[in-house]
Amino acid sequence: MSTILIIDDEKSIRSTLKEILVYEKYLVIEADNGLAGIELIKSEEIDLVLCDIKMPKMDGLEVLQLSQTVKPDLPFIMISGHGTIDTAVEATKKGAYDFISKPPDLNRLLITVRNALDKSELIVETKILKRKVSKTRNILGNSSPILKINETIEKVAPTEARVLITGENGSGKELVAKWIHEKSLRANGPLIEVNCAAIPAELIESELFGHEKGSFTSAIKQRIGKFEQANGGTLFLDEIGDMSPSAQSKVLRALQENKITRVGGEKEIPVNVRIIAATNKDLFKEIELNNFRLDLYHRLSVILIHVPSLNERKEDIPLLANQFLVEICEEYGCTLKSFSKEALQYLQEINWTGNIRELHNVVERLVILGGNTISLKDITNNISIQSAETNNIESINYDQFENFQDYKDFMEAEFIKNKLNKNNWNVTKTADQLSMQRSHLYAKMEKYQLKK
Repeated sequence: MSTILIIDDEKSIRSTLKEILVYEKYLVIEADNGLAGIELIKSEEIDLVLCDIKMPKMDGLEVLQLSQTVKPDLPFIMISGHGTIDTAVEATKKGAYDFISKPPDLNRLLITVRNALDKSELIVETKILKRKVSKTRNILGNSSPILKINETIEKVAPTEARVLITGENGSGKELVAKWIHEKSLRANGPLIEVNCAAIPAELIESELFGHEKGSFTSAIKQRIGKFEQANGGTLFLDEIGDMSPSAQSKVLRALQENKITRVGGEKEIPVNVRIIAATNKDLFKEIELNNFRLDLYHRLSVILIHVPSLNERKEDIPLLANQFLVEICEEYGCTLKSFSKEALQYLQEINWTGNIRELHNVVERLVILGGNTISLKDITNNISIQSAETNNIESINYDQFENFQDYKDFMEAEFIKNKLNKNNWNVTKTADQLSMQRSHLYAKMEKYQLKK
């Protein structure tokens, strides 16, 4: 049910309009002046405004202009008993959907209301669709690791060099891959993504190289694989550390010869593909365990890009959180919300095990459950997450300490490590915060073997 706000200083007009609109199954709220109307626009979910032009305190055109700074897509229908062509033109120039003279014609009023609401819905749907098909989201952040990643992308993207991206799940490896493609000479070609961890080992070869009809039981027709689909563009092999050994050997051959053979086929098919790979695993460990080929690693890792975890770049959290807030509010078509200063500070203290993906989910939850200004209370009431400032004391095994000094050393090491993490391992900044000489902090780090 659509909600319509009527702003008019004449009670009789408000009552008449409300009666008509309620009969048509609309939800109606009222304001007797422009200032009250603006407050309702800020605080309520309103779909359409019927606004008088001549009012005390603030006239209708001022209300229209102020509303556009709060909710730019909110449709306004201006109403006036002193209507002239000039007034109507001025109102539409300033963004009003339409202009109706008093007393309003009932049929025209209802048709205008319906059309204005339909147009508003189309605007919201169009914005959502544009977001879904728009260019790749920017890599947000001003921390030194992110600035270095952006600098590397600028240098690497125009080349044909293969890139291996490492980092934790949810840290943004896919976004880095997309920007390398966007800024490459292959940007007009396809970017084909393959999640190697999501495809069963027995199907990965068919997925990558395709298959011929009848090559196995369920192969009822020929299939074109991802290598061929990416011809002339970029193939992004996500979570390549989970690829089966047999598929690894075929990928290696494809990289060496720029040719592939479909499963069940004999014909060699030339392919022109740039490979970008990503993994959350330590590939050197996987090589030691014979789970990953060393020669494939060297083929893939011409350029290495490490994406830091969110805990390693906490200074970027306010920027990320505010950007997600704008996008989610826009997607949901709700009033633009904001974070309080305390809320943003608290978000920086959280241990983000799920990285940027987790932060996005948390912001989405706060948009749904929080107030117009998302407060610290909104976070603590609605989000079940552990603050990085708080160690889970119950999880400490006290039997591991032979004496009190061992326990003190353990807690001191944890405290220093926590502060270093918060400052992205900036020793000078951490030493200043701890009121400690830098050389003393280095000595502590060496004593407790603290490394980034």
